[in-house]
Amino acid sequence: MAAEPAALPPFHLAIPVDDIAAAREFYGEVLGFPQGRSDTRWIDWNVYGHQVVTHEVPGLSRDRVAGRNAVDGHQVPVPHFGIVLSVPQFHELAARLTEHGVEFVIEPYVRFAGEPGEQWTMFFLDPAGNALEFKAFADLGQLFAV
Repeated sequence: MAAEPAALPPFHLAIPVDDIAAAREFYGEVLGFPQGRSDTRWIDWNVYGHQVVTHEVPGLSRDRVAGRNAVDGHQVPVPHFGIVLSVPQFHELAARLTEHGVEFVIEPYVRFAGEPGEQWTMFFLDPAGNALEFKAFADLGQLFAV
């Protein structure tokens, strides 16, 4: 059995959005992330213990995806960010997104089925066009499998 990854310090990521109210609705209500400090043009979000900050950038293009890369038969949007969840958390989030009518770029499915690194994954965009990927491993030791 592979060793579990060590506890990691929280990361910080700041992303641009074109509408802070839409970001508040999406990250707070749709995704259900607790809000931290905020101002008129930025909001801190607690994303499973990590700090993601949405910064309003007026006039921002919503075409945030620079390109796509083929992975396991799907066109993965790049850049993207997200979190590795437990399998139950993954399914809870997928159901929440579906309830809120979020359109998936890549529907939730098992990637690399039966191979090293087997994982659940899903991709979707926030209202500003930032791509997010959330994934889950039945065996977290497969996170860096080759």
